[in-house]
Amino acid sequence: MGYRIVVAGATGSVGREMINILAEREFPADEIVALASSRSQGDEIEYGDTGRMLKVQNIEHFSPEGFDMALFAIGSEATKVYAPRFAAAGCTVIDNSSLYRMDPDVPLIVPEVNPEAIAGYKVRNIVANPNCSTAQMVVALKPLHDAARIKRVVVATYQSVSGAGKAGMDELFEQSRNIFVGDPAEPRKFTKQIAFNVIPHIDSFLDDGSTKEEWKMVAETKKILDPKIKVTATCVRVPVFVGHSEAINIEFEDEISAEQAQDILREAPGVMLIDKREDGGYITPVECVGDFATFVSRVREDPTVDSGLSLWCVSDNLRKGAALNAVQIAELLGRRYLQKG
Repeated sequence: MGYRIVVAGATGSVGREMINILAEREFPADEIVALASSRSQGDEIEYGDTGRMLKVQNIEHFSPEGFDMALFAIGSEATKVYAPRFAAAGCTVIDNSSLYRMDPDVPLIVPEVNPEAIAGYKVRNIVANPNCSTAQMVVALKPLHDAARIKRVVVATYQSVSGAGKAGMDELFEQSRNIFVGDPAEPRKFTKQIAFNVIPHIDSFLDDGSTKEEWKMVAETKKILDPKIKVTATCVRVPVFVGHSEAINIEFEDEISAEQAQDILREAPGVMLIDKREDGGYITPVECVGDFATFVSRVREDPTVDSGLSLWCVSDNLRKGAALNAVQIAELLGRRYLQKG
C-alpha cells in the first residue's frame, strides 16, 4: 500500500516541480491530489511525463482526512490558514513557505544535513523546508563542517528571478524584450530594472540594514547546521531565469586544505564537485537547471585567515532549493516513520 499525497499550490512553479519530481523519483503514492485556489479549479496538470493528468481541486473545499502528507507551496498567508487544519487531520504538512522555519516546535530539514531532526515533526505534524539559498549552501557546508568545524561563513548570493515566482520570470523576459526594441522597461515585481542589471535587495529591509532574505540565511543555517557558526550574507537578484549561485568564504577551527576539501566534497551526499582549474572547468546556473545536485566549483584556500577556503556553489533553486528538498523530506518521513509503500 502506497501513500496518499497532496500537493498544494500545484499550479505554481514550485508546485509543478514538486509533481514532476514525485513522478521522476517514482514516489510510492497510491493517490496524488493537486490543489490550488478557486481560480485554477478544474485545470489539468500532467504527472511528470507519465501522460497521467491530475485535475486541480479547490483547496478551500478539500478534506485532508485520510491523506498521509501534504507538500505546501502556497505562501505564508495561505499556509497560516490551511497547514494547522491539514496537520490536525493527521496529514503531515511539508511546508515550503517561511512561516514555520524558525518555530522551535517545527523541524527545519535538509535531508543530507540534519535527517535526525525529522523526529520533531510529531509535535506539530509540520516540517519546514528552508529558504532556497540556505538549502544549497548547507549541503555544501555540512561535510566540511564535520571535517574541520566551521567558525564563520561569508556568502554573497546571485539569485535567479524564479525565486520571485512566475511574475519575476515574466518581468525579466518582458524587460529584456522591451530594451531590445526600445520600449520602456519599468519595474513592477522588482524594485529596479532586473534585465541587464543586478539588484542587491531581496525581501524587506530590517532595522540593521540587512534584508529578510539575508537574515533567513543566517538564522536557518544556525538552526540546520550549528548555532555556533557565525554567518553574514549579501543577497543579490541577478538576470538569470533559474539557478542560484553563491560565492562562499569559510573560516574553520581546524586546518583544512583545498585538496582535502575537494576529496571530502567529491564523496558528499547531494554534492557534485566540478572543479577543473581551466577555462570552463566550473558550473554556471544554466548548466544546473533540471539537475538534483548541488554543484561546487572553484575550491581554493584563503590566505587571509589561518584556516580558510573559498568556493562557488550552484543549484537549481526550483529543485534542490524547494521542490526536491520537499520530496526528499517526504521520502525521509516515509522511510523513518510512516513506512508505507
